[in-house]
Amino acid sequence: MHIRNWGFCALLLAVVSVGCQSGDSETGTGGDNGGQVVSDLEGKVQIDGSSTVYPISEQIAEEFKEKYPKVEVIVGFSGTGGGFEKFVAGTTDISDASRPIKTSENEAAAGAMIDYIELPVAYDGLSIVVNPENTWVDQLTIDQLKTIFLADSAAKTWADVDPSWPAEEIKLFIPGTDSGTFDYFAEVVAGKTGSIRNEGVSTDENDNSLVASVAGDRNAMGFFGAAYYFAHQDELRAVPIVNPAGDAVAPTPWTIEDGTYAPFGRPLFIYVSVNSLDRLEVQKFVDFYMANVGRVANEVGYVRLPEAVYEVDRTNLDQRTTGSRYINEAGEAVSGTLLEVYGIPAAE
Repeated sequence: MHIRNWGFCALLLAVVSVGCQSGDSETGTGGDNGGQVVSDLEGKVQIDGSSTVYPISEQIAEEFKEKYPKVEVIVGFSGTGGGFEKFVAGTTDISDASRPIKTSENEAAAGAMIDYIELPVAYDGLSIVVNPENTWVDQLTIDQLKTIFLADSAAKTWADVDPSWPAEEIKLFIPGTDSGTFDYFAEVVAGKTGSIRNEGVSTDENDNSLVASVAGDRNAMGFFGAAYYFAHQDELRAVPIVNPAGDAVAPTPWTIEDGTYAPFGRPLFIYVSVNSLDRLEVQKFVDFYMANVGRVANEVGYVRLPEAVYEVDRTNLDQRTTGSRYINEAGEAVSGTLLEVYGIPAAE
C-alpha cells in the first residue's frame, strides 16, 4: 500500500459527509487547543496498540472528554503488533505504534480493505535501565548489549560482560514480542540474522510492570520508552549508550531531539482508519489529537516533532493521503530517519 491521494472528489465527499452529520452542538469559547466547550456530540473512539504511545493517547483522550463528555474514548495497550491485528480486523479506529507499520501488516490491511493515514506524533528514546543499586554499569556499547541479549551469546552474569563486574546473575525484564519497542530493540541489537534470548528473560506488555520489576531487584535490567524512565527516575537509572560517534549518551529530551542519543532515538506514530474518519466523533478526536500532541508529548516525557512534520500530518489528514512513507511503490520497506523518509530538511 503505497501513498495514495484521494484527490478533490474524495475530499469533497468527506466534507459533505461531515456536513450532513448532526449532534455536535457546541457552546462556549475556544477551539481545539483549549477553552471551555460543551458538546452534544456522541459516539465511541477505539484506540489500541503501543504501550509506549499509550501515555500520549491517554492524556489526549482525557482532555478530549472534558470537551466532548458524551464521546466514549477507549485507549488500550496490547503492543504495536497486537494493535495492528485489531486495526486490520476493523475493531479499532486508531492504532498506536512505536515503529512504522511492517510490510506484512500493510498487506493485511490492504487485504481487509483498511485504508489508513500514517501520522508521526513524537520522538522517543528507547531507554536501557538498571536498578539504582547497580553501581558498576556506567555505560554500554552495542556489542555489550549483544552479549547480554542475543540468544547465541547470552551472558549469564555481569562478569560475563566485563570481568570487573560482579559474578551475579543478570535478570532481564523486557516488553513482549508484540511490542514495537521489542521490535525496535531487536532490530538495533540483533539485526536481521540474530535473535533475542528467551532464557532468563521475563516479558510483560505493561511497561509499569517492567518498571516495578527493575526497581525491585539489584541485578535487574530492562528497556522501554523514555517517558516511563522519566516518570520513575527516582526508582531507576538509565544507562548511557555509546553512540556511533563514540560518545556515551544518556536519554534526555535534548539528546533525543538532537539525535545524539543513537541508535535508540525513534519516532512514534498513530495510524487512523479512513473509514472511521467518516464518523464525526473520530474526525473531531483526530483533529484534537493533532492540535495538541506536540504539547502533550513534552508533558508526558517524549519530544515533540519539528513543526514541518506536523504540517505534513495535517495536510495528509485534510487530503486523506493514505499509506505509509516507510513502504515504497514496490511494497518494500524503506529505512532512514523520520525526516529523511518524509523528505523534510533537517533544521540548521
